[in-house]
Amino acid sequence: VEFVLGASGHIAGVINPPAKHKRNYWVDGERGKGAEHWQQTATSQPGSWWPHWIEWLAQFRGAEAAAPESPGNNKFKVIEPAPGRYVTKRVD
Repeated sequence: VEFVLGASGHIAGVINPPAKHKRNYWVDGERGKGAEHWQQTATSQPGSWWPHWIEWLAQFRGAEAAAPESPGNNKFKVIEPAPGRYVTKRVD
């Protein structure tokens, strides 16, 4: 388990891409003694948490595979073209 704390709200951290270098995040705090203790012992890292997350995820991935030439297969048929009817529906 790894805990990473972003320096801004959940929206700002997601919509600002890493290239903007607007944010920072904290990692490697001492766990088990509460949130405030964790942040006091954590290390602040400049930039977006995205690259850190991608690096962390990499340890769990399998081998990369080529994307299929076309969607669907014998088991899972294509229902309709992307993006799908629900995208164009209006909610009144």
